[in-house]
Amino acid sequence: MLRRIGFGLIVVIAGLIAAGTAGARHRHQINPVPFSHTPCSVLDGRPCTPYFCSVFNHGPCIPEINYPYGENLQLTIQTVPSQDDAPKYQKPDHDLDSIGDLFAQLRSCWTPPQAESAKEGMQMTVRFSFKRSGDLIGPPRMTFATVDAPVEVRDTYLKAINASIDACVPLKFTGSLGGALAGRPIAIRYVDNRELDKKSATP
Repeated sequence: MLRRIGFGLIVVIAGLIAAGTAGARHRHQINPVPFSHTPCSVLDGRPCTPYFCSVFNHGPCIPEINYPYGENLQLTIQTVPSQDDAPKYQKPDHDLDSIGDLFAQLRSCWTPPQAESAKEGMQMTVRFSFKRSGDLIGPPRMTFATVDAPVEVRDTYLKAINASIDACVPLKFTGSLGGALAGRPIAIRYVDNRELDKKSATP
């Protein structure tokens, strides 16, 4: 009887040890590379999604993820950018191939109203979308304006925004950016941070 109990305990302990070893082995086999970045070989018989590997590549082909663009792209444009942000307001000298290129192009397009018809601190947000060709799907729609701004000031800024965008379109997208942006809503907040009152008070 005692021999059977001892044998049973040995079997149970051996089973627990085997299970622990298998679990440890399983844990050590976890691939630290994310599943979509797992290296593939040109001999796999399929492309290394989303890019194809080449037989001339040294080492494994590690695919890159084309992260999706957000449903709503938001941008703030200041009339007078800071020195640190000045490079972001320079017009790209090539076809637009990234969101950074798009934002730089839109910033460089902005022409504010003349000082005499402007309002210091005025803010206005418009929303619109582009076609794949770089044209607007429709005119920009105002979604926000400074609360205490008179109607004529709002009209002045909306006209300035429309004129600035119209002067830049159609934008020259690369095929990949145009396809990714087509129909995506873009919200731009224009901020007139000029010191208009001080300028008007100067003799």
